Amino acid sequence: VHFHVKIHCLSFTEEKLGQAEKTELDAHLENLIARGDCTKNWTEKIFRQTEVLLQPNPSARIEEFFYEKLDRKIPTRTTNGELLGQYMQDAAKDFGPGTPYGSTLITVGEYQKKLGGAEREFLQASAVSFLTPLRNFLEGDWRTISKERRLLENRRLDLDVCKARLKKAKLAEAKAAAAPDFQETRPRNYILSASASAAEQELRVAQTEFDRQAEVTRLLLEGISSTHVNHLRCLHEFVEAQAAYYAQCHKHMQELQKELSRFPNAFAVNASTSGISAGPSPLSGGSIPGHPAASSSPLEPAPLKIEEVKPPATGTRKAKVLYDYDAADTSELSLLADELITVYTVPGMDPDWLIGERGNQKGKVPVTYLELLS
Repeated sequence: VHFHVKIHCLSFTEEKLGQAEKTELDAHLENLIARGDCTKNWTEKIFRQTEVLLQPNPSARIEEFFYEKLDRKIPTRTTNGELLGQYMQDAAKDFGPGTPYGSTLITVGEYQKKLGGAEREFLQASAVSFLTPLRNFLEGDWRTISKERRLLENRRLDLDVCKARLKKAKLAEAKAAAAPDFQETRPRNYILSASASAAEQELRVAQTEFDRQAEVTRLLLEGISSTHVNHLRCLHEFVEAQAAYYAQCHKHMQELQKELSRFPNAFAVNASTSGISAGPSPLSGGSIPGHPAASSSPLEPAPLKIEEVKPPATGTRKAKVLYDYDAADTSELSLLADELITVYTVPGMDPDWLIGERGNQKGKVPVTYLELLS
C-alpha cells in the first residue's frame, strides 16, 4: 500500500510539473463529473439552509443530528407557538378568566397553540418529504460515487505509471539497438526486450482496469439524472407542505379575528388597521331629527334609540357582510355573511359601529364585520 501511495504521489507530482503524460478522461465523463459536483454542492447548500429554516436554533439542530446518528427517536419538542399559548392561558388564570383581558388571553392562547400544532405538522412533513431524501443522497449515493471516483483516479495514476515505464523501456531498447556492444549484445538486448514486453503487458492490464473503473463511474454519475427527478418530486411535496401550513395558519388567524370581533367594546379594533374605512366625511355630516343636542353631545350606545335614527340626506353607503353576527340586544342588527346592507353613521357615534339598514330592519352593526363598497 505504501509503495502504491508513493508511486501515485510521484506520478501526480510529475504530471503537475509537466514531466509525465496524464491520461485524459473522455469529454462525456468529464461533463458527468462536473454535473455531479454541481449537484452535490447545491444539494448540500439547499439541505443546510432548509435545516436552518425549519429549526433556527443551532443547539436543537445539533441535538436532533445526534439522535439521528444514534438511530433514536427525536423527542417531541414544544413549538414556540404552543409555549406562548400556554403562557397566555396561564396568565389568564391569574388575571381572571372572566375579565375582558383574561378571556381574550384564553382565546388568543388557544389559537397560538393551534398555530404551533400546524407548525409541528409542517416540520414533520418537510423532514420526511424533503430533508430526508436530500440527506440520503449526500450520505448514500454521493459517498458511493466519491469512493468510485477516488478509485478511478488511482487507476488513472497506475495507467500513467505504466505508460511512463513502457516509454522508458522502449527508449532504452532503441538506444541499445542504435549503439550495439558486440561483446554483450545478445544478453543485453534480450533483457531490454523482455523489460519492454513486461511493461507492455502491465500497460494492457492497467488500461483494462482503468476502462472498467471509468465505466462503473460513468454509470453511477449518469444516475444523477434520476436523482434530479427524485429531488424535483420532493421539492413539490415540500411546497405542498408549506402551502398547507400557511393556509392553515391563515384560516386560524381569520377565525381568531372573527372571535375577537365578537367583543368590539372589550377589544376595540381600529377600523383603519384592518383595511376597512368607516367611510368618507359625508357620513358624519347628518343629524338626528328631534335630537338637537345630538351634535354637541356624543351618543352613548345604551341610550341610543335606534327607531328614531334617520339616515342623513347624503352619506349612506352599501356594505357587504363578511361574517354572520348575532345581535347582542335590540339596538343591534343581526347579520348574515355575504348579504348587502345600507350603512351610515351619526354624529358622536362610536367609530367601531355603524347604523345598518335591511328593508324595514335597522340597528347598530360592528364595522369589523363589513366590507364597505364604493
